[in-house]
Amino acid sequence: MDGRVGAGPGPDRRREAFPIRLGYIRRLGFTVLGLLNLVWGAWGVVAPRHFFSTFPGFGLHWTSSYPPFNQHLTADLGATMLTLATLFIGAAIVDKPAVSGLVGAATAVFGTLHFGYHALHAGQMGTADRVMSLATLIGGALLPPALAATHRLEESR
Repeated sequence: MDGRVGAGPGPDRRREAFPIRLGYIRRLGFTVLGLLNLVWGAWGVVAPRHFFSTFPGFGLHWTSSYPPFNQHLTADLGATMLTLATLFIGAAIVDKPAVSGLVGAATAVFGTLHFGYHALHAGQMGTADRVMSLATLIGGALLPPALAATHRLEESR
Protein backbone atom coordinates (compact mmCIF):
# COMPACT_ATOMS: atom_id res chain seq x y z
CA MET A 1 0.00 0.00 0.00
CA ASP A 2 1.37 3.39 -0.90
CA GLY A 3 -0.76 5.33 1.59
CA ARG A 4 -3.07 6.97 -0.95
CA VAL A 5 -6.79 6.88 -0.28
CA GLY A 6 -8.47 4.41 -2.58
CA ALA A 7 -5.21 2.78 -3.66
CA GLY A 8 -6.12 -0.60 -2.22
CA PRO A 9 -8.90 -3.02 -3.07
CA GLY A 10 -11.31 -1.46 -0.54
CA PRO A 11 -14.69 0.21 -0.97
CA ASP A 12 -13.31 3.09 -3.07
CA ARG A 13 -12.30 0.65 -5.80
CA ARG A 14 -15.77 -0.91 -5.82
CA ARG A 15 -17.36 2.54 -6.12
CA GLU A 16 -15.12 3.34 -9.10
CA ALA A 17 -16.06 0.07 -10.86
CA PHE A 18 -19.82 0.49 -10.29
CA PRO A 19 -20.38 3.14 -13.00
CA ILE A 20 -18.31 1.16 -15.48
CA ARG A 21 -20.52 -1.89 -15.00
CA LEU A 22 -23.70 0.19 -15.32
CA GLY A 23 -22.42 1.86 -18.47
CA TYR A 24 -21.55 -1.53 -19.93
CA ILE A 25 -24.96 -2.95 -19.03
CA ARG A 26 -26.72 0.12 -20.45
CA ARG A 27 -24.81 0.04 -23.73
CA LEU A 28 -25.23 -3.72 -24.05
CA GLY A 29 -28.97 -3.44 -23.35
CA PHE A 30 -29.50 -0.69 -25.91
CA THR A 31 -27.38 -2.62 -28.43
CA VAL A 32 -29.37 -5.84 -27.99
CA LEU A 33 -32.66 -3.95 -28.32
CA GLY A 34 -31.28 -2.20 -31.39
CA LEU A 35 -30.17 -5.41 -33.07
CA LEU A 36 -33.47 -7.18 -32.34
CA ASN A 37 -35.44 -4.30 -33.82
CA LEU A 38 -33.05 -4.09 -36.78
CA VAL A 39 -33.61 -7.76 -37.65
CA TRP A 40 -37.37 -7.62 -37.06
CA GLY A 41 -37.73 -4.31 -38.88
CA ALA A 42 -35.79 -5.43 -41.95
CA TRP A 43 -37.83 -8.64 -41.98
CA GLY A 44 -41.11 -6.69 -41.85
CA VAL A 45 -40.06 -4.29 -44.62
CA VAL A 46 -38.44 -6.83 -46.96
CA ALA A 47 -40.85 -9.75 -46.48
CA PRO A 48 -44.06 -8.42 -44.94
CA ARG A 49 -46.17 -11.52 -45.75
CA HIS A 50 -43.59 -13.87 -44.20
CA PHE A 51 -43.20 -11.55 -41.19
CA PHE A 52 -46.97 -11.43 -40.70
CA SER A 53 -47.28 -15.22 -40.96
CA THR A 54 -44.38 -16.21 -38.73
CA PHE A 55 -43.42 -13.40 -36.30
CA PRO A 56 -41.79 -13.75 -33.79
CA GLY A 57 -40.53 -17.10 -35.09
CA PHE A 58 -39.70 -20.23 -33.09
CA GLY A 59 -43.05 -21.75 -34.12
CA LEU A 60 -45.02 -18.81 -32.68
CA HIS A 61 -47.40 -16.77 -34.83
CA TRP A 62 -48.30 -13.66 -32.86
CA THR A 63 -48.80 -11.15 -35.68
CA SER A 64 -51.00 -13.47 -37.73
CA SER A 65 -53.26 -13.76 -34.69
CA TYR A 66 -54.63 -10.37 -35.79
CA PRO A 67 -55.94 -11.01 -39.32
CA PRO A 68 -56.35 -10.06 -42.05
CA PHE A 69 -52.90 -9.53 -43.54
CA ASN A 70 -52.27 -5.94 -44.62
CA GLN A 71 -48.99 -5.43 -46.50
CA HIS A 72 -48.96 -1.68 -45.88
CA LEU A 73 -49.46 -1.95 -42.11
CA THR A 74 -46.98 -4.82 -41.79
CA ALA A 75 -44.29 -2.93 -43.74
CA ASP A 76 -45.03 0.17 -41.63
CA LEU A 77 -44.51 -1.91 -38.48
CA GLY A 78 -41.16 -3.00 -39.92
CA ALA A 79 -40.29 0.65 -40.59
CA THR A 80 -41.23 1.51 -36.99
CA MET A 81 -38.93 -1.24 -35.74
CA LEU A 82 -36.10 0.10 -37.93
CA THR A 83 -36.68 3.52 -36.37
CA LEU A 84 -36.51 1.96 -32.90
CA ALA A 85 -33.30 0.18 -33.91
CA THR A 86 -31.78 3.51 -34.93
CA LEU A 87 -32.73 5.08 -31.60
CA PHE A 88 -31.44 2.18 -29.50
CA ILE A 89 -28.16 1.87 -31.37
CA GLY A 90 -27.70 5.65 -31.24
CA ALA A 91 -28.22 5.59 -27.46
CA ALA A 92 -25.66 2.80 -27.14
CA ILE A 93 -23.07 4.67 -29.20
CA VAL A 94 -23.54 8.17 -27.76
CA ASP A 95 -24.20 7.02 -24.16
CA LYS A 96 -25.17 10.45 -22.82
CA PRO A 97 -27.92 10.97 -20.22
CA ALA A 98 -29.97 13.32 -22.43
CA VAL A 99 -29.88 10.94 -25.40
CA SER A 100 -30.62 7.84 -23.32
CA GLY A 101 -33.43 9.69 -21.52
CA LEU A 102 -35.06 10.80 -24.75
CA VAL A 103 -34.76 7.32 -26.27
CA GLY A 104 -36.12 5.75 -23.08
CA ALA A 105 -39.07 8.15 -22.93
CA ALA A 106 -39.93 7.91 -26.64
CA THR A 107 -39.77 4.15 -26.76
CA ALA A 108 -41.74 3.90 -23.50
CA VAL A 109 -44.56 5.85 -25.18
CA PHE A 110 -44.58 3.46 -28.13
CA GLY A 111 -44.17 0.40 -25.91
CA THR A 112 -46.93 1.44 -23.51
CA LEU A 113 -49.41 2.16 -26.30
CA HIS A 114 -48.48 -1.07 -28.08
CA PHE A 115 -48.91 -3.03 -24.84
CA GLY A 116 -52.21 -1.28 -24.14
CA TYR A 117 -53.68 -2.31 -27.47
CA HIS A 118 -52.67 -5.95 -27.01
CA ALA A 119 -53.81 -6.01 -23.39
CA LEU A 120 -57.29 -5.06 -24.61
CA HIS A 121 -57.32 -7.17 -27.79
CA ALA A 122 -56.31 -10.83 -27.71
CA GLY A 123 -56.79 -11.47 -31.39
CA GLN A 124 -56.82 -15.21 -31.99
CA MET A 125 -53.99 -16.00 -29.56
CA GLY A 126 -54.13 -18.84 -27.10
CA THR A 127 -53.47 -18.14 -23.44
CA ALA A 128 -49.78 -19.14 -23.40
CA ASP A 129 -48.99 -17.08 -26.50
CA ARG A 130 -50.90 -14.12 -25.14
CA VAL A 131 -49.07 -14.22 -21.80
CA MET A 132 -45.68 -14.47 -23.54
CA SER A 133 -46.61 -11.69 -25.95
CA LEU A 134 -47.78 -9.36 -23.17
CA ALA A 135 -44.67 -10.09 -21.11
CA THR A 136 -42.40 -9.11 -24.00
CA LEU A 137 -44.47 -5.98 -24.63
CA ILE A 138 -44.17 -4.97 -20.97
CA GLY A 139 -40.41 -5.47 -21.26
CA GLY A 140 -40.38 -3.32 -24.38
CA ALA A 141 -42.11 -0.51 -22.50
CA LEU A 142 -40.07 -0.72 -19.28
CA LEU A 143 -36.56 -1.78 -20.27
CA PRO A 144 -35.48 1.30 -22.30
CA PRO A 145 -36.36 3.85 -19.56
CA ALA A 146 -34.77 1.55 -16.98
CA LEU A 147 -31.57 1.47 -19.03
CA ALA A 148 -31.68 5.27 -19.33
CA ALA A 149 -32.15 5.59 -15.56
CA THR A 150 -28.78 3.93 -14.95
CA HIS A 151 -27.16 7.28 -15.77
CA ARG A 152 -28.75 8.69 -12.60
CA LEU A 153 -27.47 5.77 -10.55
CA GLU A 154 -23.96 6.51 -11.78
CA GLU A 155 -24.32 10.20 -10.90
CA SER A 156 -25.54 9.41 -7.38
CA ARG A 157 -22.50 7.24 -6.59
